[in-house]
Amino acid sequence: MKTYKIVHVEQKELDSVVCNMCGKIVSKNRHGYIADSLSVEKTWSYESSWDGETHSFDLCMDCYRNLINAFTVKIARSTEP
Repeated sequence: MKTYKIVHVEQKELDSVVCNMCGKIVSKNRHGYIADSLSVEKTWSYESSWDGETHSFDLCMDCYRNLINAFTVKIARSTEP
């Protein structure tokens, strides 16, 4: 026979996102979900100026749009999974 007990697990839950470029808080929709944004995390390798450092940042959709519009070589777009 199996017996069970109730355990409480502490977990992290995303509360807010702030755009690193413009400082705007990424808004929540009417259901409380945070709007889409871009999150980047990069750990730099040996040959870089930031050897071993990990950089991370978030961009709102407006700042992401401005960033990719400034690219000389445009991004590849796909709707396929």
